[in-house]
Amino acid sequence: MTNPTENPLLPEASAAVPDAFEVEVAVEAAPASPKGTGQRLARRPSVLPVLEKLFELYPQLFGAEFLPLKLGIFQELLARHPDQLERNSLKAALGVHTRSTLYLQSVAAGKPRHDLQSSPVEAVAPEHVYLALLELFRRRQGRSAQDLRPKLRKQLLTAFESSGLSSQDYQARMHGNDEDANALLAEAFAEYEQERARQEALRRAFEASGKTVPEFAAMYGLDARDVNRALARQASERNETSPRSAGPIEEN
Repeated sequence: MTNPTENPLLPEASAAVPDAFEVEVAVEAAPASPKGTGQRLARRPSVLPVLEKLFELYPQLFGAEFLPLKLGIFQELLARHPDQLERNSLKAALGVHTRSTLYLQSVAAGKPRHDLQSSPVEAVAPEHVYLALLELFRRRQGRSAQDLRPKLRKQLLTAFESSGLSSQDYQARMHGNDEDANALLAEAFAEYEQERARQEALRRAFEASGKTVPEFAAMYGLDARDVNRALARQASERNETSPRSAGPIEEN
C-alpha cells in the first residue's frame, strides 16, 4: 500500500521507480496541505498557465468535472504537446490538479481512469479510493465541529463492497502506518460484521417462522422492505452455497 504520507507525484518520493508518474499520476495518497498551499501553488506563474492550457486542450478531463487520469498520462501529455507543455511546470500543475478536492472526490467515488480522449480505460485501485476517502475526511473534519467518522465508516464499507475483495484481503491491503486510519478501518469492519450477524439471525428466524415476508415483518415490527433487502443480501453473500435458501422473497 502507498504510504499516505508520501506524494507519489514527486519522483523523489519513491527511489524505487524512475518516474513516479508511471506508477501513479494522481495524488490520492498526498497528505493534507497546509492551509492555502494549494492556492499559492495555483497562483505561481509556472503553474496557473499550464492548468489553463490543460483545460483548453482537454476540457472533458480538466473542466467542470475532474476525471481520474490514466497511469502514464504525464508522459503522453509531454509527447503530444512538446511545444506547449514543459516537464517541470506540467509536473507541478498536475500536482495541484490531483491534490484538488474535486479530483479526490472523483477518485473516492470510484470513477474509472480516463485517457486523453476521455475514454474510461482502467479501474482506480481500491487502495487509491481508500486513500482519497481518508484525505477528504481529514480535510472536511478539520473544518467541521461535527464528528464525520460515522459517515467515513459507511463510505469505507461502500468502497470495500465495490472492490471485489474479501474483507480480510481488503483490510490487509489498506493497513498502513497511520494508526488513526487503521483504527477507523477496524471500526468500519466491526460494524460490518455486526450487521452481517444481525442479518444472518434475521434470515434464520425468517426460515424458522414459516411466515411470508409481510407476516414476518409484522410479527417483529419490521418494515417488509428492510426484511426483503436483508434476505436478498444474505442470499447474495452466501452465493447459494447454503443447503437451504430463504425461499421466494415476497414484496409487501
